[in-house]
Amino acid sequence: MGVAVVDDTREDGFAGLPGNLMMWILIFSELAVFGAAFVGFAVARTLDPATFDAGQAHLDRLLGGLNTLVLVTSGYVAALGVEAGRRGLGGRARRLFCGAAVVGCVFLVIKMMEYSATLSAGYTIDSDAFFSLYFMLTGFHALHVVFGIGLLLVVAWKNSVENLETGAAFWHMVDLIWVILYPIVYLIR
Repeated sequence: MGVAVVDDTREDGFAGLPGNLMMWILIFSELAVFGAAFVGFAVARTLDPATFDAGQAHLDRLLGGLNTLVLVTSGYVAALGVEAGRRGLGGRARRLFCGAAVVGCVFLVIKMMEYSATLSAGYTIDSDAFFSLYFMLTGFHALHVVFGIGLLLVVAWKNSVENLETGAAFWHMVDLIWVILYPIVYLIR
């Protein structure tokens, strides 16, 4: 009886990272952009804590927390899809990735409800430094969610293991950014 050896090296020479190398380059660059934005938010908060505290008090922490749960759940469903793909269960992987995309749409619905309430209360991107940064950060993240949903659907359709891993890697980056963004913008005073 022979021992099976798993070869984690890829043709691109990036051992250990699942999916396509170009996606990892995109992920690292997006993490750098969001990291710089988070630093900018922290500096602006330090310079004007009263404005940031007042603005933060108008945010719906419950909806933000619910959106955290929604994205983490969607990421888990995508991870299950990758595992199904690795086991050769293409149909199950397809359904799981479509399910992850649907749950991602729930995030956008909740975010639109939150934006609607914020705008109805008279707070816009021009209100003050807090709301400018709030709308820019959460809006930029929402654009990543939209792109990620599209990507999940594409890899559900073209569901090779590499494609599934690539789509899931991007989606997990979207999750990670929200898990960092939520406490920075909504909770930390």
